[in-house]
Amino acid sequence: MKKVLGVLAALGAAAPFASAQAQTPAPPLPAAAAASEPQGGQRVQVSGQRGNDTEQRRQSTAAKIVIGRDEIERYGDATVGEILRRLPGVTASGPAGRGGPPRMRGLGSGYTQILLDGERVPPGFSVETLSPEQIERIEVQRAPSAETGARAMAGTINIITREGFTKKFNDLRLATEFDNGRVRPSLSWSANGRPSERWSANLSVTLSRQDRAYQTRALRLETASDGSTQALEREVVELLDKRDHLNVSTRWQWLGEEGQALTLAPFLVLSEGSNRRNGVLDVLGAPSPGSGIDTSDYQRFDHLGQGRFALLRLNGQYRHRLEQGTRLEWRGGVGGWRSSGHSLRQEFSSAGTELHTLQEESRARENSATLALKGSHLLANDHSLVGGVEFESVNRQDSRSTLRDGVKQLGDFGDNLQATTLRQAAYLQDEWQATPQWSGHAGLRWEAITTRGTGLDGGSQRNRSAVWTPLLHAVWKPEPKSRDQLRFSLTRSYRAPTLGNLLGRPNQSANNSQTRPDRAGNPALRPELASGIDIAFEHYLSGGGLFSANIFRRNIQDLVRSTTQLETDTTSGATRWVSRPQNIGKAITQGLELEAKFRLPELVADAPPLDVRSNLSVYASRVQSVPGPDNRLDQQAHATLNLGLDYRLRSLPLTVGGNLNLTPGYDTRLAQDQVALTGRKRVYDAYALWTFHPALALRLSASNLAPLDYLSGSTTGNETTLNEAASYTTWQLRVEMKL
Repeated sequence: MKKVLGVLAALGAAAPFASAQAQTPAPPLPAAAAASEPQGGQRVQVSGQRGNDTEQRRQSTAAKIVIGRDEIERYGDATVGEILRRLPGVTASGPAGRGGPPRMRGLGSGYTQILLDGERVPPGFSVETLSPEQIERIEVQRAPSAETGARAMAGTINIITREGFTKKFNDLRLATEFDNGRVRPSLSWSANGRPSERWSANLSVTLSRQDRAYQTRALRLETASDGSTQALEREVVELLDKRDHLNVSTRWQWLGEEGQALTLAPFLVLSEGSNRRNGVLDVLGAPSPGSGIDTSDYQRFDHLGQGRFALLRLNGQYRHRLEQGTRLEWRGGVGGWRSSGHSLRQEFSSAGTELHTLQEESRARENSATLALKGSHLLANDHSLVGGVEFESVNRQDSRSTLRDGVKQLGDFGDNLQATTLRQAAYLQDEWQATPQWSGHAGLRWEAITTRGTGLDGGSQRNRSAVWTPLLHAVWKPEPKSRDQLRFSLTRSYRAPTLGNLLGRPNQSANNSQTRPDRAGNPALRPELASGIDIAFEHYLSGGGLFSANIFRRNIQDLVRSTTQLETDTTSGATRWVSRPQNIGKAITQGLELEAKFRLPELVADAPPLDVRSNLSVYASRVQSVPGPDNRLDQQAHATLNLGLDYRLRSLPLTVGGNLNLTPGYDTRLAQDQVALTGRKRVYDAYALWTFHPALALRLSASNLAPLDYLSGSTTGNETTLNEAASYTTWQLRVEMKL
């Protein structure tokens, strides 16, 4: 991270506002700042401050869960990903502590729409690695709306970075994590201020180091025709991953007269690191004659990879009034990211002779630009009309060179990829208060995505999809001021194929087999479409707690799933196993989601002051073209459970708490002869916070107490691979200072 100091120096121009806040009293906000804008199904209210999280959820017509700063800071999590996995119905794949992107309702990648400040995040950037100190709040929508977009079959998670001058803060956090003998320090600084009467600004900087060492174990098995099983190979791999991160987010806001407001929000990410793999392979048996299973010819391998990633984005927004009750909001942004990497894998015999080498060099770059216009108008009879148009252009260049034993690979697929994507959208929605008991939200959205790609061989591919999505939300209260309410949503949503799914160049497996295939794209993919219904009951307690129950169902058409088949390269004539995404037909998914959060004294008189947070989600799904049992959607568990307790001691300035996260294991049948295996996941978290002074606190937290090794695997035909990844308890010690 040699560039880090230079980047921080360049940010010095933004630093004066932090000191200005300490020297100059903040003047009152202009009147224009008090008016909130309509946001995707939320009623327009005039208020001097943001309501609490539960009240925002209650007042929203489209179902929305709001997680504010208090909840974000509760456990002292090192990353946003650790916060997300405790939210109702949100899971993460992979071992505890090293999970992947968040998923709602147990559905895999692409079904959950992930937004950062209302914009979709670019590929290659993981929002779960963001520091909680950079986040103002998290909004979770279980059903799509016309304004936020319909590419959200499972729902939408919108992560909003620190906003303007709503409350003074100048916070410094120093933390160190420990697990499995590794140390990971981090530093976060967040501050805001008012450089002038009409300008406000904030800055959040996080510098962190990831350093993880762990072990994985793999076992390959053959199943004979009589059902007996024999072990073929066992591989033990030691892994060491190191990465340095720098995340910088800042927001400048100017408030003018008569509702004018200008916001500029730069965002920067720098990351570089390395990963090392050292593996030992033991041969346990030979495949049966005619089984078609090829065993490996090496006994040891070494792998070293290095990579860099950089992202820079600038978003802008301008709001103004045309006339009484009419507002316009212009949004635009430009950005880009770059990544590069190289790796070397060497395979050796038991005598130490080098047998094979695999060298890969990759570079990718993407530039994007967005432009959007939204208009809102207050009509008679409590109607609020919102409409808008959106444009997004993306240009992607991707190059990769693969050499196996010095011979260039990939044949006629080409080494370079150049692709462009153009997205256009238009929407119109109306929110109204029909009666004191009924409120509604209806919308219609049209969205089209055109993707074009060209390789060095001169071949080109084009894919275009256009989808109309009607959406309807309603809330009914037995009495106008009732603490009980029913929600209804009828929606249409879709999942667009990613650029990698459409035009992805094959990613070759070092040891190609049915369970270790190459992976490639399919330019003929169609988007998945889903018709959905959500019904929820909510009961709000006077002290801010709530109980809720939500049921949902999605009927999906043109489901996309990767299938593995033998393919022949027309140039080299080599035959290899290749996994490609295909449209395979219809599917359904449905579930029940329960949530309760409250202070125990609200329910039991004279009870200790315990804060209770719990949620339980139960899911079921079925893919019609795949025979049962276990013909569920990819990576959808049967259920997920969270139970959290917090207690503040009366005699000491100490708060303690803990959380249990549990996801049972499950099997997923992908095809007649293909099954994916996923083991159970159980994560205990605990923390203790000692507050020496309102401006100084010390936090000790532990994540993944009583760790379980993570099991996964796959079966294709008569070949099975079982994987076991070790997990560890992570301890964190953090000093929290308000300067």
